[in-house]
Amino acid sequence: MTSFLELRKRAGIEVVPLETSAVTIGKVTEADLRVSDDPALSRLHAVVERVGGGWCVRDLGSRNGTFVNGVRVWSQKALHGGDEIKVGGTRLVFRSGSLSGEQTLTAGDGAPDLTTRERDVLVALCRPLLSGDAFAEPASTQRIAAELVVSQAAVKQHLVRLYDKFGIYDEPAGASRRVRLANQAVERGAVRLADLR
Repeated sequence: MTSFLELRKRAGIEVVPLETSAVTIGKVTEADLRVSDDPALSRLHAVVERVGGGWCVRDLGSRNGTFVNGVRVWSQKALHGGDEIKVGGTRLVFRSGSLSGEQTLTAGDGAPDLTTRERDVLVALCRPLLSGDAFAEPASTQRIAAELVVSQAAVKQHLVRLYDKFGIYDEPAGASRRVRLANQAVERGAVRLADLR
């Protein structure tokens, strides 16, 4: 199974395969992934490295931190498919799978067919993203249930079906899956900014 980073640039997405056991990220020419146009990036900011059968990201004492799904990494953090890594002002997405595989989704992929209630759950899930923080946490099941006036169990059932429809498999439960679902819902047009108001 191939793992790679998607470097999100204004001009598009650059795919960086993780072919060695460690990939350093920074501004200096010695960095494996050099991002010279980001003034907020440290000379050697972070490293993505293989640990056992998986990958983790470690901050290298950068001046403004490394974040995974909006949470600061103080030492190192295991990565799961779809995790968003922020270094300086640069956004990376960790992907695990085939570079051309069906589960590798891009912003160009259309949204799956949704029921009215699934759409309501997605809108409630994504509503906190209006805060303007690109790494805001999506709504919890408790918050979604309160907004839609349904039980948390019903919300969890809808989320399970949504994970399946959006191809989010084999991920740990909790916030990580909700982050991936919210990001994919927005990227694939299932939820639009006008829906969140």
